[in-house]
This record gives sequence, C-alpha cells and structure tokens, in this order.
Amino acid sequence: MKKSNKKNAAAMSAVIIIIFTLGSKLLGFVRETLIAYRFGSGIKTDAFVIALTATSVLTKLISRAITTTFIPILSEVEAKEGKEGKISHTNNMINIIGLLGILLALLTWGIAPVLVKLFASGFKDEQFSLTVQLVRIGAPMVFFDAMMGVLVGYLHSEQKHSAHAAVGIPFNMVYISFLLFFASTFGITGLMVAGVIGTISQVLILLPELFSTGFKYEFIFDVKDGYVKKAIYLSIPILIGVAITDLNSIVDKTLGSFLVEGSISALNYANKLKNLVLSIFISAITTVIYPILSKEFSNKNMKGVKSIMNYGIDLILLITIPATVGMVILAEPIVRVAFQKGQFDAVATAMTSQALLFYSISIVISALRSLVTRVYYSLQDTRTPTINSAITVATNIIFNLILIKPMGHAGLALATSISITPSTLWMYYKLRYKIGRLGLKSHLMNGSKIGLISLVMGGVAYFVYHGLFSILGNGLIATAIALGIAVVLAVIIYVVLCYIFDINIVRDIINKGINKAKKIIKK
Repeated sequence: MKKSNKKNAAAMSAVIIIIFTLGSKLLGFVRETLIAYRFGSGIKTDAFVIALTATSVLTKLISRAITTTFIPILSEVEAKEGKEGKISHTNNMINIIGLLGILLALLTWGIAPVLVKLFASGFKDEQFSLTVQLVRIGAPMVFFDAMMGVLVGYLHSEQKHSAHAAVGIPFNMVYISFLLFFASTFGITGLMVAGVIGTISQVLILLPELFSTGFKYEFIFDVKDGYVKKAIYLSIPILIGVAITDLNSIVDKTLGSFLVEGSISALNYANKLKNLVLSIFISAITTVIYPILSKEFSNKNMKGVKSIMNYGIDLILLITIPATVGMVILAEPIVRVAFQKGQFDAVATAMTSQALLFYSISIVISALRSLVTRVYYSLQDTRTPTINSAITVATNIIFNLILIKPMGHAGLALATSISITPSTLWMYYKLRYKIGRLGLKSHLMNGSKIGLISLVMGGVAYFVYHGLFSILGNGLIATAIALGIAVVLAVIIYVVLCYIFDINIVRDIINKGINKAKKIIKK
C-alpha cells in the first residue's frame, strides 16, 4: 500500500473513531455531570474515586500490557501461520488471561483494605469502611477488563477499531440510567454496581465486530505456546511501567487524602476534562497508527515507521496546542458549565478549575508521550518506556512534595504536568538511535506557527467570552451561551489562520473538501 493510501486509510479510521469516541465522551460528560449533581465533591465521591482506582490498578497491569504487546505479536503470527493460526493463538490467550483475571478479581476482593490504605492512607473510620466496601463490589471488573484487553488487541490487529471506540456508549448509558432513576435509592454503593454492569456491557459490544472477522471461539489452553510466552515476556516491562505509573496515582491520591475535603474529587473531575481532548482525538490517532507502525516494523521498513510517526506528531500538534491555550484561558467557565449544579457548588468549581489549569499545560506533552511510547512498542522495545515511567514517577514525587504545601491540590496537578516533560523529551531523543533522524526542526517550525496562531485564537476567545459574560450575566445558561459562542468563533479563526499561514494538514483537508464539493456541483 502506498504511503498516501496508508495515511488516507488511517485518517478515515481515525475519523470513525473520533465520531464514536465523541459520542462516548459526550455521554461520559453527562455521567460526570450527574455524579457531581447527585453526590457533589466530598467524602462519598472521594471514596468512590479511590475505590475505582484501586479496582482498576490490577486490571491495567493485564489489559493494557496484553493489548499493547499482542498487536505486534499477532502481526507476526499472521505472517507465518495465516488467519487460522492467529485465531488459535488468540483463543489460547483468552483462556489463559481469563483464568488470571478471575484470580486477580478474587485477590482484589481479599486485599481491599490494603489497597485502600495504599491509595488513601488519610481515610479514616466510616470513609475507610465505605471505600473498602466499594472496592469489593467493583472487584469483578478486573476479570471483564482483562478479557477486553485480549479482544481489543485482536480487533486492532485486524484494523477493526469501531467497536472499541464505541465501548463507552453502553458503559455510560448504564451509569446514566442508574443516576437518573436509582441513585436516590441505592446511593454510592449502587453507583459501583453500575460500574460493574457497565464494564460487562463493554465486553458484549465487542463481540459482533469480533465474530464479523471470522473469529470462532474454542477452548485451547497451552501455557507452552511460544507466541503467548513472547507476548507475556514483552508484557513484563509494560506491567512494571504501568505499575510505576499507577504509583504516580497512588502518591497523588494519598497526598490528596490529607488535604481539605473534596481535593481528590476536584483532581479527578479536572483530570477527566483534560483527558477529554486526549481520549477523543489523540487516542484515535495513536489507536489507528499503532498497528500500522507494527506492520511497517515487521516489514523492516524504517522509512515507513518515521513517515507515519511524523504524520502523527503533526496531527497532535495541530489539535493539542490550541486545546491547551483554550483550557488554560477558559478553565473556570468550562468547569462551571460542566459541573456546577446540585451538590457541586462554587467552592468545588474553584478547586476543580485550579486543578484543570495546571493539568492543561501538559496536554501537548502527554499526547506526544502517548504516540512516542507506541512507536517503541511497535519496535518491540518495551524496556525504554518502562525506564521512562520510572523517571516520571521520581520527578512527580519530588515536585509533589515541593508544591503541595504552598499550592495544595493544585500543586499536585502542576507536579504531574512538570514530571512528564523531561522524561518524554528524553524518550523522543533516544528514538533517533533506533530509526534515524526524526525531523525535529520541521516539528519545531510547525509547532511554533501553530502556537502563535493559537495565542491569537485564545485572545479572541478570552475577550469574546468576557464581553458576552458582562452583557448576559453570570447565570449558568448565560455562561454556557457565552462560552459556546467564544469557542465556536475561536475554532473558526484558528482554522482560517492555519489555512492562511500554510499549515499543511489543514490546507490539504480544506482543499480536498473544496475539490469534492466542486465535483458534486458539476454532477
């Protein structure tokens, strides 16, 4: 396949993922708004956040590692044994990981008090007991998430991304249904039950697309399978890396548990808003690019690896730089419109917007880190990202301890943003020893132009929002209208300026759109 065709196919897949992910995230936004409305930002929501983190920590150790390593392994299997061999090894992996998932779910239930002490040592008495109860209710999620990890790896190796992009839709619908109709009856414990049901729905939505590829389940359990052994071997550094990354979360939440009530919830809500950009757009780019990178490496085509990576970096800069500027400038109205209602009051808005501001400054580097990490994984190098994670955690702990006293929970958010920068730049620099020159000068020039354009866009957004705010007043609907108009105008100005100043990706997309429109008119 030619480079242009690969990029076009990748772009089309990314668009499909963005559409599904956007729907999922909009529902996720409704979910978070309803949680804030029903439970606010306090003891119960802090307990719920810690419980979710504790139940997912062991899950991530399996699902993320298996999904990541399984894609290049399956590309290798298919090249040597064909589709039947690929299905056979996938069935073996499903059964082995399924057994491991059951054992880890039981372990999570048994060591729930230890996990809560680890993640929130500041919790005492009733809050501690509530969190332990929520962890035990959520333990089955470990098994179902583990299953999802294997199935997603197989689907991505087949260049099938739609079902995975859509898993958030049934997941969020379960939550929303509970929050609308049952929250007042079953409370925060019922919310965790909804999480378990939602996780099961994520696995179920994968099955139609899975079977459409010709996959058929059969019971195979062979622990001597060479490819499974290789996947597990490659997974070990990722397991360590995920564990180290989770240590970051443990440190943040443990320190947050000693701060004022609502600090953990404020960090959680702010992090979800920051991750909105990363999960909708950046995950679409990295999800589509990763299997392509793996195939290019399998074919020993380093030129192709660099071409795909550089295209991904340009897309990331185009999306994340203006997103960073927008979130920094409009952090407070974004949080107010998103969450301030019901139990989520003005104090919670102030705390969350402070955290969002400091989380937002790392959007660009977080997105680049995600892409560069997948480049390493496609090269079957899982060791370097693991070392990178260790550097990140060490830096985060240092800055947490420095910033928490003068800045409180906002200091924890800032420490997170600072910590990933040096380690990501180091990892990017080391790539040149693996694949050659990276085109850094071109990226810096492109990023500088986008940065200047984004500052102009941000200035427009700032003055339009505050101008309308002074006219319309400070009501929730008025704030939403002012924010919406400011964002729409800012996006229009950004796109126009990108076209005028010759940002290639934007110019290519607009020109293709114009050409298609001309063809339609001629018909």
